[in-house]
Amino acid sequence: MPAYPKLSVVIVNYNVCYFLEQTLLSVRRAVEKLGEPVEVFVVDNNSVDRSVAMVRQRFPEVILIENQDNPGFSKANNQALRQAKGEYLLLLNPDTVVEEDTFRACCEFMDAHPKAGGLGVKMLDGQGKFLPESKRSLPTPWIAFYKVFGLAALFPKSRKFGRYHLGFLDKDQTHEIEVLSGAFMLMRKAALEQVGLLDEDYFMYGEDIDLSYRLTQGGWKNYYYPGTRIIHYKGESTKRTSVNYVFVFYRAMVIFAQKHFAPKQAGAFSLLINFAIWLRAGVALCRRFWDKAWPVLLDALIILGGMYFLKDYWEQNHKFVPTPYPPQYMLVAVPAYIVVWLSSAYLSGSYDEPAKTSRIVRGIFIGTVLISAISNFLDAWRFSKALIILGGVWAVGAMVARRVVQHFIRYRDLRLSEQPPKTIAIVGSEVESQRVRRLLGAAAVQARILGFISPTDEGSAADTPTDQLGSLRQLGEVLQIYDVTELVFCGKDLTASQIMGNMVQLQDTHPEVAFKILPEDSDYIIGSSSKDSPGDYYALEIELNLYKPQQRRAKRLLDIVISLAVLVGTPLVLLRQRNALGGFLRNVLRVLLGRRTWVGLRYMAPRTGTPRAVFSPADEAVHANFAMNDATRRRLELIYARDYSPADDLRLVLRNFQVLGQE
Repeated sequence: MPAYPKLSVVIVNYNVCYFLEQTLLSVRRAVEKLGEPVEVFVVDNNSVDRSVAMVRQRFPEVILIENQDNPGFSKANNQALRQAKGEYLLLLNPDTVVEEDTFRACCEFMDAHPKAGGLGVKMLDGQGKFLPESKRSLPTPWIAFYKVFGLAALFPKSRKFGRYHLGFLDKDQTHEIEVLSGAFMLMRKAALEQVGLLDEDYFMYGEDIDLSYRLTQGGWKNYYYPGTRIIHYKGESTKRTSVNYVFVFYRAMVIFAQKHFAPKQAGAFSLLINFAIWLRAGVALCRRFWDKAWPVLLDALIILGGMYFLKDYWEQNHKFVPTPYPPQYMLVAVPAYIVVWLSSAYLSGSYDEPAKTSRIVRGIFIGTVLISAISNFLDAWRFSKALIILGGVWAVGAMVARRVVQHFIRYRDLRLSEQPPKTIAIVGSEVESQRVRRLLGAAAVQARILGFISPTDEGSAADTPTDQLGSLRQLGEVLQIYDVTELVFCGKDLTASQIMGNMVQLQDTHPEVAFKILPEDSDYIIGSSSKDSPGDYYALEIELNLYKPQQRRAKRLLDIVISLAVLVGTPLVLLRQRNALGGFLRNVLRVLLGRRTWVGLRYMAPRTGTPRAVFSPADEAVHANFAMNDATRRRLELIYARDYSPADDLRLVLRNFQVLGQE
């Protein structure tokens, strides 16, 4: 490679192998279109999902930097930036797709604007919708106030309240802006050498605002350029309901204020942001609680109403002595019944998707038996066995009826235990469409595959395959006629520009259709339903028992029971601990709060939202001084996850008590 390439691309990756593969494929095509020397860096922050092996195997031209820990976004980018030799330097997220002409168009723009220090482009989410963070203003105290207290969201196009995302600026025109997005941040090397690299005080979030501000302070200009587009799946936005995201994101704004604003302003700004942190954290907790609680609360209210009418009916028609039940029956006994019924129903899987009548019947039956048994020992609270049985029958009927109504409203279907399968059409060649079918079948995706839409208009009626629905120019008509719910684009047959163009065109006319992409020669079909949904994928994967709702619930209960048991017996437990008291008690607290699980995956990449494990089944051999490589450890964890049962956790904890205090 020549000593001075035109462009250096830097991608920091952490456990998103499937997205990184698609990003690098799009980068490779964009490099070809640029026609000038380009160097591509991938900095891996100690991923455990085969990202490194994939890059080595599929992209030998990439300069790979392997970290043995996760130093954060800023430090990882700086590692590559210090080595980069390009005239222009691009920070690119691993969950993006660039158009074929993106690099050429951006470099030409920078060449034509010598005072341009930084450049951002038009970003689309996984559904082809414009992402407002493509252009942003500096978060001064007032702009930040409007943002954190929701005024920016209420008045996005206001010149006063909507300045955070500059909603009053036309998204289809070039503008000089203040802040670039770290998802795609193109900078002139000369400008970066003048103002310095990313500030490593920021672990994640805020570093792009800081660097953008320093570029403008150094006399350079930042531009928003809509002449090319990228897809940004924006998986991190799913964390906006998590308390951890709230603290990390807004603390980054405090660091920025303390660094760049006058001391007086920084103090007021810090006070404002800290207040916003706790406010947003509280809202996030309430939202998460409400999402989980509202189905249970609704069932409780319906059952309570039914029990009131059952009580009146039984008093008037069947009670041996027709006198009213005492007030404590409805005030204490019935609420206690409902708690037992719903707790038993929850543990039996009544709130898992898809809903099943058998789980409800089983849960309520067990709850009814428990209530009847307990009431036998409480003479003062023994009211009527008949009302307990009738209440159980009503609880089953009410819970099933509520779910049937909800299911019908959502799917227009009365089959409670079944969710309508996806209706999928494939945009690509016949060969690639067959590959999509095999992948969907191997991933056990419940779908009805209608056929494929040819990416070209070639061929005659005589040689048209029977499952061909039409050609690319007829795509809108095909969606209209066949009632498609999901569209899979084949990256081998279509350019990124074609895919994005069709997504943008269709997202207005067919908002109900979800889009996914099968990258060239990949085993992953990737997509995202909106900017606030995580990127997801279909893949050739074994079904893991560990992630089934019933097993996850049983695992959580077992974690709590083990934690409480070892907490009570702490003095005896510590006699067998290799670790200090602090580490052990810290892990107990983390498990009780749901931030850790006693046994789980430490070498495989866990699914999003899964707590980190204190101990891995693969650690048994390690502590027994049995040498093994990472591949063997992951294989042991795969077997554990595939065949998981709570008994495995209990056995492993009992056999490895001495290491429960490890970090």
